[in-house]
Amino acid sequence: MGTRRASRLRAIPSVDALLARPALEALARSFGREIVKLAARSVLAGERAALARGGKSRSASQNLEPLDAMEALEARILAEVESLLAPSLRPVINATGVVLHTNLGRAPLATAAMAQIENASAHYSNLEYDIESGARGRRDVHVARLLASLAGAEAAIVVNNNAAAVFLVLNTLAKGAEVIVSRGELVEIGDGFRIPDIMAESGAVLREVGTTNRTRIHDYERAISSRTRLLLRVHPSNFRITGFTERPSLDDVVALGRRTRVPVFEDLGSGCLADLTTSGVAEPLVRASCAAGASAVSFSGDKLLGGPQGGIIAGKTKIIERIRRNPLFRALRVDKLTLAALEWTLKAYLRGALDEIPALGMIRLTGEAIARRAADFVERVRPFLPGDAEISMRAGSSVTGGGSTPGQQLPTRLIVVASRAYSASALAKRLRQPVGGWPVVARIEDGRVTLDLRTVFPTEEPALASALASALKV
Repeated sequence: MGTRRASRLRAIPSVDALLARPALEALARSFGREIVKLAARSVLAGERAALARGGKSRSASQNLEPLDAMEALEARILAEVESLLAPSLRPVINATGVVLHTNLGRAPLATAAMAQIENASAHYSNLEYDIESGARGRRDVHVARLLASLAGAEAAIVVNNNAAAVFLVLNTLAKGAEVIVSRGELVEIGDGFRIPDIMAESGAVLREVGTTNRTRIHDYERAISSRTRLLLRVHPSNFRITGFTERPSLDDVVALGRRTRVPVFEDLGSGCLADLTTSGVAEPLVRASCAAGASAVSFSGDKLLGGPQGGIIAGKTKIIERIRRNPLFRALRVDKLTLAALEWTLKAYLRGALDEIPALGMIRLTGEAIARRAADFVERVRPFLPGDAEISMRAGSSVTGGGSTPGQQLPTRLIVVASRAYSASALAKRLRQPVGGWPVVARIEDGRVTLDLRTVFPTEEPALASALASALKV
C-alpha cells in the first residue's frame, strides 16, 4: 500500500507544470497568474491530503489516463478560481419569520438608505468638513441632532455597536471604580459576550446587589460608597424572569442617583424609538428612559431602530461630551457608510414613515395581510411542484429576534412544505444550497419545512418559488 501511495503522490504534477498548460495559461490571462497559482496549490494540496488519508485522489489517481487526469485537475482549478472570486458575503432569502435574525444580518436596510450610502461612498464627502467655514468639522454632526431629538436627549453620539457603547461608557465614567448593578441584570448579550466581562475589560469594578429574581432600591443604596461612580441598569431584552420577582423602576434608580450624585446609565439594548405595542411588540422606549432622567442610555442601531449596525449613546450633554473625549471613541467610531444609512433611517422616523424602514414594516404587517400573501404564493407555486410534494398553510408565529422582545410573538400564516422524496432536514438543506439563485433559509417545525413570508420581501417571492420548485425535484 505504501509503494502504491508513493507512486500516486509522484503522479501529481507540480504547480509550474500545471500553469504551463494552455488551458491554465488562458485562465491566468483572464484572472491573473497569482490567483490561478493559489487555486492550483489548493487543489494539489487536497489531492495530497486525500492520498495521505489512505483514500483516492479526486483526479490523477482515479484510474484515469494521464491526459484525462490533467483535464480533471484543470476543471477543479477553474472551479476553485471561481470560488475564490465569488463574494463570500451574499444575499439570502430569510423565510424564518425572525425579523431581526442576528445570523442573517439583523435589520435589512431600505433601498433609499442604500442609495444614500452609494451617494456618500462614490464621491468625496463632507464627512469631517464644515462647508460653511471651510474648516475641519466633526463627523458626529450628521446624526447627532437627529438622534438626540428622537431620543428626547440633550446630546448623542454613535459607535460601532452597542457592546462598544457599553464598554465606552463604563471606561469613561467608572474606570478603576465601582459600578453597581443588579444580579438579575448580568446578562449575556450574544455570542458569549457577557456584561460582567465587558465591565472587567473596561476597567470598571462590578458591584453586584440583590438576587437573581429580586432586587430593591435599598440594595443599591446600601452598596453606594466613596468608590461608586455609576449605577447601571440593564434592560433584560433577551430574557424574562417571571414569578416571585422585584425590580426597582428607572425613576427610583434615577432619584437615588440624584440624591447621591451618582450618574445612572441604562443599557436598553434593542433601542425602540417608536411605540410598537399595537403590533404586538412591547419594549421600553428610549425617549421614556431619557425623560426619566438617565444620565446616559445606550442601544443598538440594527435592532428595533431598523438601521445599520451601530451603538448609540444618548443622554446629558455633560456626560456625552466626557464620553466623546475618551481616546477610545476614535477607535470605536463609525464610518461614512454607517452614518449615511443611519441618517436616512432617522429621517424616516421624523417623517413618520415607519413602514419605509424594512424591519418595522415587517413587524407592523398584520397576520391577515401575510395570510393573503401566503395564499397567493401557494396558488402560484402549486402547479410547478412535483406530484410527491405537499404544500399547505397553517397558523403560526413570527418573532422579532435580535435579542429583543423575548416571549412576544407576532401572528402569521406559515407555508408548510413536505416531500416523500426528502426528509425535512434534507429539503431545508436543498433550499439553502440551490443550484442557482439565492439560498433560502427556512425553519423546521413538527418535522416539516415551514416558510414565513413576514420576512420575505414581495420582490423575493419569484426567487423563493423557483428555489422551492427546484429543491423538491427528484
